[in-house]
Amino acid sequence: MLTPSAAKKSHVTEIHGDLIHDDYFWLRDKDNPEVIEYLKAENAYTEQVLEPHAELRESLFQELKARIKEDDDSVPAKKDNYYYYSRVAAGKQYAIHCRKKGDLNSPEEIIIDENLLAEDRPYFSLGTFSVSPDHKLLAYSEDIDGSETYTLRIKNLETGELLPEQIENTFYSLEWVNDNRTFYYTVLDESLRPYRLYRHTLGQPVEQDELIYEEQDSQFFVGCDKSRDDRYIFLETDGKITSEQYFVSADDPQGQFEIIAPRQKGHEYSAIHHEGYFYILTNDRAENFRVDRTLVSQPQQKYWQEFIPHDPDRLIEDIDEFKDYLIIDERYQGLSQLRVIELKSQAAHYIQFDDPTYLVFGSSNWEYETQTFRFGYTSLVQPMTVFEYDLKTRSKTILKQDRIPGGYDPSQYHSERIFAPSHDGVEIPISLVYRKDFKRDGTHPLYLYGYGSYGASIDPGFSPNQLSLLNRGFVYAIAHVRGGSEMGRYWYESGKFLQKKNTFLDFVGCAQHLIAENYTRAGNIAISGGSAGGLLVGATINLKPELFKAAIAHVPFVDVLNTMMDATLPLTPLEYDEWGNPADREFYRYIRSYSPYDNVEAKAYPHLLITAGLNDPRVTYWEPAKWTAKLRLLKTDNNLLLLKTNMDSGHAGSSGRYEYLKEVALEYTFLLTIFELAGRS
Repeated sequence: MLTPSAAKKSHVTEIHGDLIHDDYFWLRDKDNPEVIEYLKAENAYTEQVLEPHAELRESLFQELKARIKEDDDSVPAKKDNYYYYSRVAAGKQYAIHCRKKGDLNSPEEIIIDENLLAEDRPYFSLGTFSVSPDHKLLAYSEDIDGSETYTLRIKNLETGELLPEQIENTFYSLEWVNDNRTFYYTVLDESLRPYRLYRHTLGQPVEQDELIYEEQDSQFFVGCDKSRDDRYIFLETDGKITSEQYFVSADDPQGQFEIIAPRQKGHEYSAIHHEGYFYILTNDRAENFRVDRTLVSQPQQKYWQEFIPHDPDRLIEDIDEFKDYLIIDERYQGLSQLRVIELKSQAAHYIQFDDPTYLVFGSSNWEYETQTFRFGYTSLVQPMTVFEYDLKTRSKTILKQDRIPGGYDPSQYHSERIFAPSHDGVEIPISLVYRKDFKRDGTHPLYLYGYGSYGASIDPGFSPNQLSLLNRGFVYAIAHVRGGSEMGRYWYESGKFLQKKNTFLDFVGCAQHLIAENYTRAGNIAISGGSAGGLLVGATINLKPELFKAAIAHVPFVDVLNTMMDATLPLTPLEYDEWGNPADREFYRYIRSYSPYDNVEAKAYPHLLITAGLNDPRVTYWEPAKWTAKLRLLKTDNNLLLLKTNMDSGHAGSSGRYEYLKEVALEYTFLLTIFELAGRS
């Protein structure tokens, strides 16, 4: 039996008069050889169980691989006198970043080849990728183990040489000052929180870099950004429900940052610059946010004047600024929308889309003075398409649509959006896709995905991988449960803190509605989620395991109580404004009542596939490992329970595109064997 001996290693914590026994606390010790051996034993067991299906697994990998265009280019994006793009080559795991000077007929210049950087490394991730304003230097960073701790380097794009600078322990943020010699960057503290902003001048020893800002509050992350017109650099400190922003001229390498509005708990805001004004997205007395504006010379909140009023039915998510236009990212009735405002006339219109459920977003708009706007669009049946939109004539031009090798006919598939009643009568949106020959007779298997945390909306987009399920009779569904922001900010607020259980009950309600409407039947559903979506999966199978045949939990946040009681972990203090602080008795009781690890019982569970990343800084590997061990001990069924830990990666899994497809092939092998569909294609 794979479950490790636990009794002699039980860890006891007392809180609010309760004794919490954690029999698998010892699995947190990554330096303990016994822990590594346990994880390897679980991996070996997973491979042993799947070994009889090796042919299916390889066949699925080849099937998935055959649907990606192995030689492919992104659409070039103009910045000053250069066109930047990336491409992938057949047989290569990673992207090659390139540019052309002057026009697209010019010779290609390879800026950086990720495949060379990743050579002989089991994991590689490119973090920062920032070209200096004069286009002569590249600042880039790399993570080689999935820990999201990056090493920053500078490359001379004229000579191809690396500069002596090598800065360790950096995070994603980096912005160049317009002198082309100075840049700002962030570094991590011991708990992997970006907490300091430094200013570096090329040629200066890193040890002499000037500390510009240090965030003392462990609930805030530090970052930096640059206005689209390259006039200002912003220093941002963000918590879950509170933010604060500073600005400095991007022309002054020794400039001093000036605050916009001091932080007030619960006030979230972010500013952009446009022609001497700051346009500020704020939730001050505006649950769904509004847009204010003020002169740069008067940034204080008392000078802010309303520009776009609050709308209780529309969530404003972001602002894109251009010389003559603003593009407002909004969300209305669960769907993302783009509103165009012509600043001189104040005339506004929405870009129109036809699919019942879709995803749209701005894409690589680097030029400030432009009359066109580029956006990406996809739906459950529409492959990713890059459009160029003429802001004056309102015409759309397709620049590129992803091609599916081997052929794909969207007319053979149907998508729709329906609503399911939850436990309290609230209607929950569900996005669905299935083959046109699907019959709603309750016989089909269904794959139900969800997330429901941090206000993150899960928008439906096309995935060629899903065709391997749809073509074998699956219905694919996304439950837009509370905890996201699909239906506005209140959707998020009603799925967090002491209302978190709405997220899980919404998911159950969606499953029950899909059964009632004959899309599937009870016991013929696979549920899936990752990270906080893994929490959703874990809590749901504790509530209603009988509804589901299989459950897939990727890097699942399932040990909620123990994690939230440990302030030394990377994200815990920041997360108090999402889950609550268990130092408060009411939050402690509530979190303990739903935390999946703490509520495993002696009962039957669905077939389970659980994944982890050994170097994961977001959901530490021991959460899925401990949960698996406890499930092995207590569950009363003979269903599969598989744990697969990637020993070379972190939260996102394998970094190479082919290695990622192997992970998908493993998941689909698990599903098709469980649902007895291995022989179908």
